Amino acid sequence: MAGRIPQKFLDDLLDRVDIVEVIDRRVKLKKTGKNYSARCPFHEEKTPSFSVNPDKQFYYCFGCGAGGNALGFVMDYENVDFPQAVETLASSLGLEVPREQTRPGSPQPGREETGKPLYALLEQAARYYQKQLRSHPEAHRAVDYLKQRGLTGEIAKRFDLGFAPPGWDNLLQALGDSEEQRKWLLETGMLVQNEAGRTYDRFRDRVMFPIRDQRGRIIAFGGRVLGDDKPKYLNSPETPIFSKGRELYGLYQARQANRKLDRVLVVEGYMDVIALAQHDITQATATLGTATSQAHLERLYRLTPEVVFCFDGDAAGRKAALRALEAALPCMEDGRQARFLFLDEGEDPDTLVRKVGSDAFRELVRRATPLETFLFEAVSEDLDTTTLEGRARLSKLALPWLRQLPEGVFRQLMFRSLAERTGLTVAELMHLEAPPLAPAPGPTNKAPGEQPEGGGPKRRNPSGRAPLGYSNLAQAAIALLLHQPDIAARVEVAAIAALEGEDIVLLRELLALLQRRPDSNTAMLLGHWYGTPEGELLSRLAGEERLIPREGIEQQFIDTVEALAQLPQRSELSARVDKLKATNYAEMSEADKQQLRDLLKEKQRLDEARKKRQP
Repeated sequence: MAGRIPQKFLDDLLDRVDIVEVIDRRVKLKKTGKNYSARCPFHEEKTPSFSVNPDKQFYYCFGCGAGGNALGFVMDYENVDFPQAVETLASSLGLEVPREQTRPGSPQPGREETGKPLYALLEQAARYYQKQLRSHPEAHRAVDYLKQRGLTGEIAKRFDLGFAPPGWDNLLQALGDSEEQRKWLLETGMLVQNEAGRTYDRFRDRVMFPIRDQRGRIIAFGGRVLGDDKPKYLNSPETPIFSKGRELYGLYQARQANRKLDRVLVVEGYMDVIALAQHDITQATATLGTATSQAHLERLYRLTPEVVFCFDGDAAGRKAALRALEAALPCMEDGRQARFLFLDEGEDPDTLVRKVGSDAFRELVRRATPLETFLFEAVSEDLDTTTLEGRARLSKLALPWLRQLPEGVFRQLMFRSLAERTGLTVAELMHLEAPPLAPAPGPTNKAPGEQPEGGGPKRRNPSGRAPLGYSNLAQAAIALLLHQPDIAARVEVAAIAALEGEDIVLLRELLALLQRRPDSNTAMLLGHWYGTPEGELLSRLAGEERLIPREGIEQQFIDTVEALAQLPQRSELSARVDKLKATNYAEMSEADKQQLRDLLKEKQRLDEARKKRQP
């Protein structure tokens, strides 16, 4: 029967089945402590690394990264699609699967798409935009803009810049000559269809920046407006071949220009990447409208030992730097470096490199602030570490950050540095640190499941390494929620309402769901996001049990959310205070003096409020 399976039925189904029984009927399990273990059915191994948690109703393999709930296991083990797996589990309980009516053409769970025609179509779109930049009657406006930004025709050609002419259906008329072509243009986000059914070009009257993946294939576009439309910069939406949380603009060109990347500079925009390349600084790349993620950094660290983040020196730049710091910490295996370069207010890499030249800019990059310096400066801001109270507060604020570091020499050195700053010993800090256990060997990156000849479980490649730990504080809070869902009642969603980022959004959705349905367990949460990138993240976090403290989960969750909630408010307030403090007090106007007094009072109020919240 056609139609979508209701989410409530899926949740109830997962609540009724026993994952141990489901798996044991297919793979013989052995009781090992509170869990069950076996040799993983999804890759060859000599010693068991496949674990099943009966309390939380999920499985995880530390050898190949396979993980999920009972539904996911049946799909992968029996090589069936999502509806078939639901039918299998439902029939084992004597249940009939209900269906909801869906709109024609809406995607069904488990649908797989090939990207080949999409890549080919986007290449055609890029060539179309390049042609318009050369020959369209309005192209002079785009050319004038690029010249004003100091770009040459050679650099524009190197990055395949183009022009989307004004008008509603130029691309549609040029490439949408069949129903199938129009469907693919919609699927790649190049066309938009409104509620009235009208189809039109997404990019209009914009300079176009093709976005290439690491293999050089065009997967999306960015566009800078020439008129008064908003937003100023517009990116393609998420598509089957484009995930903005994983891709980096300019990385393909950087690899083409450098046989070996000694360092990579992460900047904030397309024009920064291109302007730096024109000044022979060819190691720059930019995120695509998102904060730097751990996925970004793992990709970069496979290519280079050092990443330098470049931000504006204002409050927004400081917030972005803190998010980058969160993402970088779990990636800091021994031998890797991260630095932070803050530019003067009003400057960006594009303007600065044209002002000071390539050599001076390279020297600024070389002298950028090391990660450890930036971290301790950020957490000790506004603290008087000459007092016992200030040093105690420093240890409380720093530990959630240091917990994200993977095991190794750098982690030990960071704890030693914190010990020197607080007057504690490393052993005392380790005793305070939660969790007390060392991180488990991380799961490997999943390879796409391949169905062996004759059927059978999907096979996975156990080679390689996946990231250890959590990529940021939000993921740490999510992991705690997965292991003890009832702690969601201890915090308010509003506490993190102002924060941005994909993981923050997921944390808010988890909190809202758990507060709306407090009876939800781990398996239900995994099922709720099954088949999505968020579901893959939840499965990985649920599997990292050794990173969870044996006790005190509730308090650690409250502390972690508190640390998240304080980041933007403290950063913005401190930046405003610093700006006023930089002015000679005697030369301040009475209004500025009063503003400084008010800001200092507000900081004092926040500090007192934080002290009251401490246990």
